[in-house]
Amino acid sequence: MPHPIRFGANYVPSAGWFYSWLDPSPDAARRDFEDLAGIGLDHVRVFPIWPWIQPNRTLIRQRGIDDLLELIDVAAEFELSVAVDLLQGHLSSFDFLPSWVLTWHERSLFTDPAVRDGIAAYADRLTRAVASRDNVFAVTLGNEVNNLYPANPTTPEASARWAAELIDAVRAAAPHLLTLHSLYDATWYDPDHPFHPADNVDLGDVTTVHSWVFNGVSAIDGPLGPATVTHADYLVELAAATSLDPARPVWLQEVGAPRPDIPEGHASAFVRGMLDAVTANPALWGVTWWCSHDLDRALADFPDREYDLGLFTVDHRPKPAALELAAVIKERRRTAADRPALVCDVDLRSAPERRAEVAPGSAFHTEWVRLRRSGPLAIVTADRAADTGYLTARGINTVLAQA
Repeated sequence: MPHPIRFGANYVPSAGWFYSWLDPSPDAARRDFEDLAGIGLDHVRVFPIWPWIQPNRTLIRQRGIDDLLELIDVAAEFELSVAVDLLQGHLSSFDFLPSWVLTWHERSLFTDPAVRDGIAAYADRLTRAVASRDNVFAVTLGNEVNNLYPANPTTPEASARWAAELIDAVRAAAPHLLTLHSLYDATWYDPDHPFHPADNVDLGDVTTVHSWVFNGVSAIDGPLGPATVTHADYLVELAAATSLDPARPVWLQEVGAPRPDIPEGHASAFVRGMLDAVTANPALWGVTWWCSHDLDRALADFPDREYDLGLFTVDHRPKPAALELAAVIKERRRTAADRPALVCDVDLRSAPERRAEVAPGSAFHTEWVRLRRSGPLAIVTADRAADTGYLTARGINTVLAQA
């Protein structure tokens, strides 16, 4: 029996953005979580700010940890389970890094041994703390940690070792929690990127993907075109096809309706179309919207699209995306169905330098979008197609058997 699809939100506080961690208000969080529970969400992903908890490599502030635990307890009041991200790291165009890796102390998060030891100590301490709460279900190493490159130099080998070491530390601290590695989609599309697709699908317990239509798909066919509304499903399929474990679930950990790519008047239709596509995918674990609440325009220097990504306004009014998401949650039931497949002859595991061949606008992506218009469509690798009797005459080929 397939598990029910999980629906949640990446929690952005309505008052003060993430700066609210400097002066947290449990009552403000209660008001925010009431919004999210009210539309049927079952979980939130939360982002404590790393340098405010670990301002020195050998100093981890218990007060910062206590603030995080209080937020988790507030979420429990609304029956919301919680996923905790460790390294922030990158958030909405700002990087939050401790002074002990900057300026006079400049050294790479990914390659410097002392920095890696400091991060491992932080991961252990924070994970042990949050594991004490029954409503915590997952720990992610950080939010799109590959956004911290190239400011933090690394290599593919160092990136994989860095993540593997931290995953081991988190698992040792809390074996019962899901441990995750979060990467934005340069992992899938940029041939030279030092974080590889294999990292995303091998490291951690669940694969995570972040689907943002401003990466090129909205330029292909507009806010409601098939390339745009199926991009989340495409990423889930690429991840499922690349994994050595055909049963490994894929969490759509971030997806949103960014302006101007998705104008406000198209938000409801985009939510409906995107969710209709991706929730038909049997690999999908869940969908977590970016983000819960808008960003107050009194705060300066953010890219314009960051201000309006919320399901709710800063004064708690549900936006069209929230209303449509609530409607989908009420009606959505996972159904099992056979799907035709498209064979991909690009081995993303062994040939990451060929990633451009599956990027938005590539011949493979264009063919997948065309065929996806007729219904759910799997992606299978050439070796799996051969193993199961599928036939392919070229790198792009519809398989008439069922995936």
